[in-house]
Amino acid sequence: MRIGSVNLQFCGFGGQGIVLSAIIFGTAAVKGAGLNALQTQSYGSESRGGQCQAELILSAEPINSPIADQVDILVAMSQSALDRYLDRLRSGGTLLIDPELVVPPKRSDIKTIEVPATQAASEIGAKIVANMVILGFIQQATGLISEEDLYKSIRENVPAKFLEVNLEAAKRGIALASGQKVKVEG
Repeated sequence: MRIGSVNLQFCGFGGQGIVLSAIIFGTAAVKGAGLNALQTQSYGSESRGGQCQAELILSAEPINSPIADQVDILVAMSQSALDRYLDRLRSGGTLLIDPELVVPPKRSDIKTIEVPATQAASEIGAKIVANMVILGFIQQATGLISEEDLYKSIRENVPAKFLEVNLEAAKRGIALASGQKVKVEG
C-alpha cells in the first residue's frame, strides 16, 4: 500500500508497552512496506506507571519534521493519557481505546473504536500483551503493513521467552478487527 503520510500516537502508562508498540509498527512499515518512519517518545519521571507516549510518522516521501501538529490515529491505553492527548487527534481521525481502561470521549468529529485489548490479553493469560492486541487490530484495520511483516517485527523486537504470547496477542487483535476499517489519509 502506498500512502502520503499517516501520523499515529500511542499513549498510556509506562509498563504498557506504548513505546515498544511504536517501534514494532514502525519497523514493520520500514522493513516490510518500504515506508519512511520517524518515531519519537516521551516518558514521565516514573519508571513504571507514569505517563508515556510515542508518536510514529509513516510516509512514502521523506519526513521533514519529527513532530506532527495533529495525528490521524490516536491509541489511548489510559484515561489520563486520553485526556492529555485527545486534542492532538485531527477532526475526522480515529481514536482506538481499550474500554476496560478508557471512557469514550464526547467528540462527534472523530471515529472512536473500542478494542477490548486487556480482555483479549487476559484470555491468553497475560494482560501485559494488550499492546500487541492493539497492534494486530491496527494492522488489520488499516492495511498499512502486512500480517507477516507485523509478526516478523514482533519476532525481532520481543525477547524469545515472551515471543509466543506476543504473537498470539497480535493474532487476537487481527481477529478483533474483522470487518473494521480505519481510513488512512494520504
